Amino acid sequence: MKRLMLTLAAALLCSNALAAPPTPQKQAPLPRDSVYQLQVQLTDQDGRQAAWASKRGAPQLVSMFYTSCQYICPLIIDSGKAVEKQLTDAERARLGITLISMDPVRDTPAALKTVADKRKLDPARWTLASPPASDVRAIAGVLGIRYRALADGEFNHTSALVLLDSEGRILARTEKVGSQPDPEFVAAVRKALR
Repeated sequence: MKRLMLTLAAALLCSNALAAPPTPQKQAPLPRDSVYQLQVQLTDQDGRQAAWASKRGAPQLVSMFYTSCQYICPLIIDSGKAVEKQLTDAERARLGITLISMDPVRDTPAALKTVADKRKLDPARWTLASPPASDVRAIAGVLGIRYRALADGEFNHTSALVLLDSEGRILARTEKVGSQPDPEFVAAVRKALR
């Protein structure tokens, strides 16, 4: 009887150990040259807040824009769409596109959502997001995007798409915007997705 009780107790302990949830694996530290070293919270077009580093794990096309822009920013979106069109379905599924506002005061989740819906941007791949106003300059700095607010509420700014690897390191950039993608940049995107 004592042996039976010990056997049952051992079996119960083993089954509990097997049923215990696995201990989460700690992610490796970010590379020193990762843009995700910049600890920034972004609020997306659905009002969800997440750390910029939550994009880690998949290559990303990143740019800065603002929703009230009538000229260059729509071309930046066209550029992202043009790159997507050059990819296979499988490649598209592995690429994220993140547009970060340089005008977070006006670019509320509703304003971001309006642009995403109007431009038919797939929310599975496209994130339009605003950082806190105090972080805009730092994000622009790590992405190499220059901007300046104008008196009329518009911005002069660099129009660029930046390719990040899955760890947030800059692999390539293009300042060619519009519906005809930069072939060298598309090649870099494909290479990053392999």
